[in-house]
Amino acid sequence: MSTSTPADGVIGRPLDRVDGHAKVTGAARYAAEIALPGLTHAVSVGARIPCGRITSIDTAEAERAVGVLAVLTHENIGKIAGQPPLLPSLAGAVAPGETFFPMQGDEIHYAGQHIALVVADTYERALYASRLVRFSYAEEPSVTVIDQARDQAYEPEAIFAGFIPGRAGRGDVAAGSSQAAVTVENTFTYAANHHNPIETSAATAWWEGDRLTLHDTTQGVTATQHTVAAQLGIPHTRIRVISHFTGGSFGGKAMVWHHPALAALAARKVGRPVRLAVTREQMFSSCGHREEQEHRLTLGADDQGRLTVLRHHKLSPTSHFDHWAEPSLGVAGQMYACPNYEGTYRLIRANTMTPTFMRCPGEATGLFSLETSMDELAERLGLDPLELRLRNYAETDPASGNPWSSNGLKECYRRGAERIGWQRRAEAPARDGDWLIGLGMAATAYPVYGPSNPARARARVYADGTAVVQAAVTDIGTGVLTAMTQVAAETLGLPVEQCRFEGGDTDLPHVAATVGSSGAGMVSAAVHAAAGALRDQLIAQAVADPGSPLHGADPGHVVLRGGRMVLRETPGTGESYAELLRRNFLPDAEATGSWGPPPHDTPFASLTFGAQFAEVAVDPVLGVVRVRRLAGAFAPGRVLNAKTARSQLMGGMIWGLGQALLEATHMEPGTGRWANASLGEYLVPVNADAPEIDVDFVEVEDTVVNPLGVKGVGEVGQAGVAPAIANAIHHAIGRRIRKLPITIEDLIADAA
Repeated sequence: MSTSTPADGVIGRPLDRVDGHAKVTGAARYAAEIALPGLTHAVSVGARIPCGRITSIDTAEAERAVGVLAVLTHENIGKIAGQPPLLPSLAGAVAPGETFFPMQGDEIHYAGQHIALVVADTYERALYASRLVRFSYAEEPSVTVIDQARDQAYEPEAIFAGFIPGRAGRGDVAAGSSQAAVTVENTFTYAANHHNPIETSAATAWWEGDRLTLHDTTQGVTATQHTVAAQLGIPHTRIRVISHFTGGSFGGKAMVWHHPALAALAARKVGRPVRLAVTREQMFSSCGHREEQEHRLTLGADDQGRLTVLRHHKLSPTSHFDHWAEPSLGVAGQMYACPNYEGTYRLIRANTMTPTFMRCPGEATGLFSLETSMDELAERLGLDPLELRLRNYAETDPASGNPWSSNGLKECYRRGAERIGWQRRAEAPARDGDWLIGLGMAATAYPVYGPSNPARARARVYADGTAVVQAAVTDIGTGVLTAMTQVAAETLGLPVEQCRFEGGDTDLPHVAATVGSSGAGMVSAAVHAAAGALRDQLIAQAVADPGSPLHGADPGHVVLRGGRMVLRETPGTGESYAELLRRNFLPDAEATGSWGPPPHDTPFASLTFGAQFAEVAVDPVLGVVRVRRLAGAFAPGRVLNAKTARSQLMGGMIWGLGQALLEATHMEPGTGRWANASLGEYLVPVNADAPEIDVDFVEVEDTVVNPLGVKGVGEVGQAGVAPAIANAIHHAIGRRIRKLPITIEDLIADAA
């Protein structure tokens, strides 16, 4: 009896990861593990001041150190051809993390800025010599935190590389305010956050004549290829970028930072392969971050609890060269049926690198402000928080007036409430010894993004009956290799064990970077198109082949069953792909496919909806919070693999716990340096922090977003966790904390 998995219904099954064995045995190779003959190692030296100029450099001692091949600074590394404009990596083109490129002059814009590279024959020798390079500076006044420059804030015309207006609105905010029977107005503050994936960013570069090969830690190999080509001024055809596996990213590797181009410049200088691996400490000043933020939010409602006004203003620091802010106001302005809305961004020019995407960028902060305010509004109105949200349920998109491509939010509310036992909230908060028990909830949503240009894939079936499908998508730990194998198998009608998916190489068909929860929908659409084109090609060949049992049949009556092409009415009549190819002496058959997202003017709006619920225990004397349970219900469209999707949602929920209670980077305003740039002091959740987590899927059909109706799960799992926890803390102890993270000190200070 065959143990192979039939193709019918492969999509959605909780199949184990096809790359699992390679990862647990160490066979999977990452960018900093590529072994090459003559490999050398580069170590970056960062600026020690936040603003000023380099006045002198002494490299003599470092150059004399054993094994050192070169010490590169702005005086000898050479000029880049140009720094391309800031574009989101989902655009599928250039995607630099910031429009400034280091080591091109003597100016210092932020502490930690790359100002030298030391290249040696071993990493240890390069690290030692990097500490021997001496710099003198002419320091200038700096701005590093919001409180230093509130009076210098400005309202940009647009943020996010010009894609999002600096101001948006609808209705009449003044009229909405006058109609409100109850108003809640609060200020929220957010600490800066930094990416800390297990794999730090790295690039290994080598030249073969005028051809460059790069192994990069990236969410998009084509983004790295386009960006480095522009920076070095060489044709795309002379750059190959490979990233088969990326060890965690969460936005920190979505944009292309400086290390790939610097590694390439160093490799060209020394004439040998160069590996540049960013240290853990340098991750805090080399790959962007979630910026410090301040939100001011006003909610007004009539005496029935229906919103009349929503005003949401955000203030945050950006770099001197880019208008960047997390898009915190988008989903927060669409979540509820509020007719009068105003959202504005204000920025401060600061001595920081350009901030960047961090998991659930924007929604993680914007929804905290909104959802904790909704909880307070419910309390003022004497309503259950869930009832208030139901009364303001948006049947259509409040921003555009368009219908949702799919929704499912009400069912998410119902299932999440059922799983957490929401009916208990109507009673007085329970006690468990010294612990006070609280329940909280929050609505959650995340945009459905698509690439700016078509995603492409290639499918091939061999005469032995196996198939391979290829696209230049990087595995960033989400299970994309497994999910795409399932899509290929179901579309081709083959057992999943006979299919293989390959990605992570710019020699394969182009796809944009997998960011913004877009990867599953974008890549599955391309894979489905390619595999479908190949399937139809082979069916057409069979019905035209006099030697085929299907000869002369209507192609529309041929279906795929058990790995065979058969007639729908008489499934015993048919043949396999292998039989068709072998009979015609063909070693294989191949087809390509592409998919582009719906046009921007489509008459639909698309969000992935969900609802988060939390149960916490609070010791009001010690100020300790323990999250005991998290329950989330989500409507992500079609799920490609139930196991990997659940894993992503659980990971997002634990990340939300970290955002709520742990994660904060602290700036030393005088030096412009991050004070806790290590995993010893930048706190992230560990196994002991993880509560019982309940994840539920609400099935919704979406025929708009892409051919398979996939909306994505990578970030919606985080979006509402922090406000759900904060609202549960308030339920337990009767006090509200309007900052993230919520710390022991906050609770003790409030208690005092």
